[in-house]
Parts: sequence; structure tokens; C-alpha cells
Amino acid sequence: MALDTAKKEALIKQFGRNETDTGSSEVQIALLTTRIAELTQHLKTHKKDHASRLGLLKLVGQRRRLMRYLKRTNKDSYQKLIEALSIRDNI
Repeated sequence: MALDTAKKEALIKQFGRNETDTGSSEVQIALLTTRIAELTQHLKTHKKDHASRLGLLKLVGQRRRLMRYLKRTNKDSYQKLIEALSIRDNI
């Protein structure tokens, strides 16, 4: 359930600091958020897919750690990101 290349490039262009920026916290959080949304939709139809549920929980934990780091290091960028992605600020 990986993201297709076009979607990934659009997210990198929107949230990256430049065109080749794929490792910044903002880009990683945006990519994880998209994958989490897709997995959530998948699990709504396939309720007994426990392997995907475990993967979803791991992705949510990874995004949470990245968001905690971003909030601690760059609060302005963190606020812009949660508004753009419509994520709750529960960290």
C-alpha cells in the first residue's frame, strides 16, 4: 500500500524546503499522514486485516515521534504543518 510516485512528488513539492528535499520532518510527516489515511480507509472495509492494523499503529507512532521532534525544534513550522494536514495538536 505504498504511495504512487505522482502523489509522493506532489507532497514533496508542497511541504519540502526545495525540490529534492525528501528527508525533512515536514515531508516525512506529510507522507506518513497520507499513508495513514489510506490504511484507515482500507481497514474500514477489511476489518479483520490485523497485519495492516499493526502497520497502521506503527506508522501513527512514527508520525507522533516526528511531530514531537518538530514541535520541539521548530514550533512555527509545526503549526503550519498541522493546519495544512488537518491533524490534531495532541502532543
